[in-house]
Amino acid sequence: MTTYRTRRHLGVVTLLLLVLAAALGPTPSSAADGDWWDPVARPAPDSAIGVTGEPFRGTGSSGEVRGFVDAHNHIMSNEAFGGRLICGKAFSAKGIADALKDCPEHYPDGSLAVFDFITNGGDGRHDPVGWPTFEDWPAHDSLTHQQNYYAWIERAWRGGQRVLVNDLVTNGVICSVYFFKDRDCDEMTSIRLQAKLTYDMQAYIDGMYGGPGKGWFRIVTDSAQARDVVARGKLAVVLGVETSEPFGCKQILDVAQCDRADIDAGLDELHALGVRSMFLCHKFDNALCGVRFDSGALGTAINVGQFLSTGTFWRTERCAGPQHDNPIGLASAPGAEKRLPEGVSVPAYDEDARCNTRGLSALGEYAVRGMMERNMMLEIDHMSVKATGRVLDIFEAESYPGVLSSHSWMDLDWTERVYGLGGFVAQYMHGSEGFVAEADRTGALRDKYGVGYGYGTDMNGVGGWPAPRGANAPNPVTYPFRSVDGGSVLDRQSTGERTWDLNTDGAAHYGLVPDWIEDIRRVGGQDVVDDLFRGAESYLDTWGASERHRAAANLAEGAAATASSAEWNPFTSYAPGRAVDGDRGTRWASDWSDDQWLGIDLGAVHRVGRVTLDWERAYGRSYRIELSTDGTDWRTAWSTASGDGGLDTAVFTPSPARHLRVRFLDRGTEWGYSLHEVGVHGR
Repeated sequence: MTTYRTRRHLGVVTLLLLVLAAALGPTPSSAADGDWWDPVARPAPDSAIGVTGEPFRGTGSSGEVRGFVDAHNHIMSNEAFGGRLICGKAFSAKGIADALKDCPEHYPDGSLAVFDFITNGGDGRHDPVGWPTFEDWPAHDSLTHQQNYYAWIERAWRGGQRVLVNDLVTNGVICSVYFFKDRDCDEMTSIRLQAKLTYDMQAYIDGMYGGPGKGWFRIVTDSAQARDVVARGKLAVVLGVETSEPFGCKQILDVAQCDRADIDAGLDELHALGVRSMFLCHKFDNALCGVRFDSGALGTAINVGQFLSTGTFWRTERCAGPQHDNPIGLASAPGAEKRLPEGVSVPAYDEDARCNTRGLSALGEYAVRGMMERNMMLEIDHMSVKATGRVLDIFEAESYPGVLSSHSWMDLDWTERVYGLGGFVAQYMHGSEGFVAEADRTGALRDKYGVGYGYGTDMNGVGGWPAPRGANAPNPVTYPFRSVDGGSVLDRQSTGERTWDLNTDGAAHYGLVPDWIEDIRRVGGQDVVDDLFRGAESYLDTWGASERHRAAANLAEGAAATASSAEWNPFTSYAPGRAVDGDRGTRWASDWSDDQWLGIDLGAVHRVGRVTLDWERAYGRSYRIELSTDGTDWRTAWSTASGDGGLDTAVFTPSPARHLRVRFLDRGTEWGYSLHEVGVHGR
């Protein structure tokens, strides 16, 4: 098990890191005159920004913040995977030449850029020189070179972005099998370092603007703080986590390597570091949840990594509903497969079995509820559909809005459920045509729920980015162009001797995000961009609602319960009270016949408007919920004939009741009816 520091020690360490970070960065000059958005002491030499004009400040006419939101980025992933997978830094006190240089093993011609072979084919050869020539990188299809240099992020901010989620990311198995590394592979050690460096980068930028708190890059830890930052025209930076084995919660041969204490300690530590959103699983099945598969050669390579980490390959089954995980495919990945033990090979998969057998484990559910208690937002991208369905069931049962899909990795059939909860959806940074097509497909839902839209660039995330449409493509970006708010003018971006043009270079680095948005406007029209410009408000709405959420009282917990029958067992009680004892590890179970009932006496008359039923495998297909004030006269408040088990939430117009009865009419299995817990709420 992982040993964690106490929360008190974490607070002291975090404070010390912030104090130390404030001492870093360029020394400000004494000439503090000039526009508020221009630094008083930018390092020299450095990258050009290519933007003129004042960044917009303030809120809209109805008090809403304005601006774009990148819900998924990895500023510090050069520190992940052993420190040598992503080459270059987001900033350096030694200057741009130190920040934007290739990994040493890539010299002289990229022959040893091994990860490039695995992810992008070819031989990985490239000119390794970064500053000042940048002949071959950054590029839209270069997956191992820094794309988040601070000045490029500055250009995106100047172009209208107002929220950026920096997901602290790593993967211990990729680190362990990669040839080159300069540190150990413990995931939480890397997460801590990336958090510290994000604060260091804030201090570095502050130093250019005259001191602590004066720069445009502002790390925020609550939605009110974020709103204030955006209203002042600056960039609100939110810390998230995307890692495969958070808190050491891996599984080996299906045995969890963590417990509830590890989860509590890990969540406390991340919250103390400023993390407010996170993934519970990523790439590999772990002790918390199963993953949504990768496809093709990359999927095969990751499946090999899964085996090396856990002793098990991905396992699939036929999907129970319309949602499905990505097809694994049978593409070969020789570089990865040769690491398998002799006689072991990647299994074949049935094309009709598209779903991961693993869903949300009991430990995973504990972690989900722990995040809710801390008012954190949960990322459902990368979760298997079985795990995602359970998460959405839990959130619906608790009316919890803190659910995010930040870069197109959930099944799209979940979109309305996410919006119905009050969650936020962002699309991966696809090419403008594809991005517009998907935005149009979900546009009616955004109108229905009155929400904005986001993008997830996933830069430094080994994903690939929009290729150039070509200078002769219809409606190319013409330079210079105005920002969406109209207050700034953007020309082609230059760094050193290289100038990038989105039409011919694609989205090579973060500074070209505004150019990509302009391309979306030219391809898809103003409506899509307007939805994106409302993204910051919608993201902060979701965050704020998560912070304000308080668990509703369960009127049924500890109440008197009766039933038509209870299954007899000499070793375990399945009495009716087991369904209202507050323990999800116990359950009530009926006899094995259709017509059964479970009654609950709330002890007094209450207004009842929401009932949750957490089923064991023996569920009801057809049942109804009845209410009564006196236990004699009953009225039906809600009913269904299409129950499918899991966690059901029945919402109806609140009305007074002391007694509640669930009448079970038709079984969904050969057994009886069995409930772990029944919740009764006023709303």
